[in-house]
Amino acid sequence: MATTKKTTRKTAKPSKSAKSAAPEAPLDATEVADADADVDTDADAKGSAKAAAELLGAPDAAARVTEMAEQLLDERATVSTKAARVLHEVLQAQPELLGPHVDKLAKGITASNKRVVQLAADALPSVAKIAPARVAKHLELLKRSFEPAIEAGRDGLVRTFANLCIASVAYQKRLEPVLTLALQGADGKTLQRWSEIVLPALKGEPHARARAVVEDRLDRIPRRYATEIATSLGIRLRVRY
Repeated sequence: MATTKKTTRKTAKPSKSAKSAAPEAPLDATEVADADADVDTDADAKGSAKAAAELLGAPDAAARVTEMAEQLLDERATVSTKAARVLHEVLQAQPELLGPHVDKLAKGITASNKRVVQLAADALPSVAKIAPARVAKHLELLKRSFEPAIEAGRDGLVRTFANLCIASVAYQKRLEPVLTLALQGADGKTLQRWSEIVLPALKGEPHARARAVVEDRLDRIPRRYATEIATSLGIRLRVRY
């Protein structure tokens, strides 16, 4: 009787290159919108500039800005992103048009849409310069927003608070705690930037205390940033061992 040999077939293992070539899981609609919101194409920039120019040339420009400000807080990322892009162009030309919409900007500073955050971070300091009282009405919300805000939002808030202090020393007492928090928690690069914004905005004892916070941190941040700050303050760094 003939003996039948069994042949064992080995399943080929996928190569490393094949593994690496495997397609990644697709992003969901929200992730795609968020990713797109972070990048401006030439078409986006031209489209936003054109829309802003048309808006500014319209007799009902203020009403149109109001409509777009409402869209900033829309849950649809595509809607809020488009509004933020156009309003950023408006901000460059006529920042006063955003003055009546500080309430939307104050909420937008901690929005999930990074484009909206960036608009709020740039618009709030501008409005604080030309209409500080409008911004001061929302000061408690803005102060509470500092810690949960992303980096761009925090930077915008620091600039906003500094402009309020420049507008009136009366704001210093209300803002000193959050500005101290900002200076204490900033990394070296950010501390250099914020010290150049905050310290000139403060007067008297608030200035002295804020300066002391900055000086106390010079031994704990990278030397290159500490050197720049020390030079700006007119002091010498201590020798590090």
